[in-house]
Amino acid sequence: MNRVSLHWRAILGLVRRLPQGLISRITGRLAGIPVPGFLRGPVIGGFARLVGIRVDEAEAPPESYPSVGAYFVRRLRAGARVWDGPEELPGSPVDGVVGALGTIDGDTALQAKGMRYSVMKLLAGLGAGDRGGFWWEGGRFLTIYLSPRHYHRIHVPVGAEVTGAVSVPGGLLPVNDAAVRSEDGLFVTNERLVVQMEAEGGPLALVAVGAFNVGRISTTFEPAWADGATNRPGRGVGSGVERRDYSPPIELDRGEELAAFHLGSTVVLVFGPEWERTFAPDVLPGEEIRLGQALMEPLLQGSGEVREPSTGY
Repeated sequence: MNRVSLHWRAILGLVRRLPQGLISRITGRLAGIPVPGFLRGPVIGGFARLVGIRVDEAEAPPESYPSVGAYFVRRLRAGARVWDGPEELPGSPVDGVVGALGTIDGDTALQAKGMRYSVMKLLAGLGAGDRGGFWWEGGRFLTIYLSPRHYHRIHVPVGAEVTGAVSVPGGLLPVNDAAVRSEDGLFVTNERLVVQMEAEGGPLALVAVGAFNVGRISTTFEPAWADGATNRPGRGVGSGVERRDYSPPIELDRGEELAAFHLGSTVVLVFGPEWERTFAPDVLPGEEIRLGQALMEPLLQGSGEVREPSTGY
């Protein structure tokens, strides 16, 4: 056990004893307090400098936002991101840092070295049995961590139909790298929003995992959760999941906005075994990834790769 792990085990032990939901809701409300106009530059601009946000990538300068919380979920300016390759090629749904990735072994995926978690638990059973048995086995998974400096809106990784979604109550432990390497089953312990989709390449699921001081996760595709699918007053461990099934499904294009973290957290992508592509060689643990960056290799057609020009975001 290394010193980082011991340090974070102590911190996690403390956080476990705190009212995580209450503290996180208070943090979210504090972040949403309006800042007087003459203070917005120093306060919101100072926050941006403190955490390392690229202010030139936002659609407006810091002083244009009414609160720190509003700036945290800022949108990007036109052209700040591009989507790589053809429409059927999945792109990163967020800016962040790549965590673990690989193949789903039975029902499990890798959280960190020597630590695995149940994919069925992660997805709250969504999709299990729809096609007979646990049909995510043999598929692929990818974890992306969003730090406070990253852009915090979540986009559709590939054109797809949303067939179901689940809001899962739970804990709100930290999800940074040290915590991921210290806390067993972290992603299936925390609050999360699970979105199931069907794309040309096969089924996939996007899981937005809540964390300590994440005020809420809001959605664009589900009006009932537009103000937050998780961490609402009264929500917490044991309060039960909220499930939505969509018939007909909701059609979304690649790059459309799907949800947003109000403060930072983690996204887990799960691809079914029907996906024949492999992860792109530059998608590596510990490496930065940008919204729209290709997650998988293009399929080969004859002797050459199938590629199309990037499209602006």
